[in-house]
Amino acid sequence: MRCILTLAVPVLIACSGTTARVGPVKIPMSATPKPMSNFFELSVRSLTGDTVNLSRYRGNKIMVVNTASECGYTPQYRQLQELYIAYQDKGFVVLGFPSNDFGRQEPGSAEEIAVFCEKNYGVTFPMMEKVVTKGAGQHPVYAWLTRKELNGKLNTEVSWNFQKFLINADGTLHTTLAPATDPMSEPVLSWLDDTH
Repeated sequence: MRCILTLAVPVLIACSGTTARVGPVKIPMSATPKPMSNFFELSVRSLTGDTVNLSRYRGNKIMVVNTASECGYTPQYRQLQELYIAYQDKGFVVLGFPSNDFGRQEPGSAEEIAVFCEKNYGVTFPMMEKVVTKGAGQHPVYAWLTRKELNGKLNTEVSWNFQKFLINADGTLHTTLAPATDPMSEPVLSWLDDTH
């Protein structure tokens, strides 16, 4: 006859970030990490050199776009401006971040970029200083946008000029869209029209 003995033994359970310890054994935890910071905690400099605390846009949905003046996607400035005009009164902002990271397609100075955008596309949405979007010297805004450990949502890379990041009104990352995605595309409009 086989005898089964069950013992009730207290077990020590300890959690530390990505693992839980049950006695001597570590068990991985799969919970989604909380963001280290909120988009609205960041600050940048504008194209004119002024400090911009992104908290000023709290409560707005935001599209962050890395722009360039000599790119095949440069005509997207027109759609970005149209989108901004159509939705700005509904709590939406486009933030342009000029960058020379891809094909050296944004060689201009801040003043040259401002004149180009206004003269050719009538841009009135906020334009920030020229930034590095990847690699050494990556701007803190782009570090937040591309690292799950900071944004709590996803890891990604900026692949080319005019990549779009959508930020919810509460300062959380919604998603990123490829450079070729039209600013007035269905995913963008559905997100903007969603009141939740």
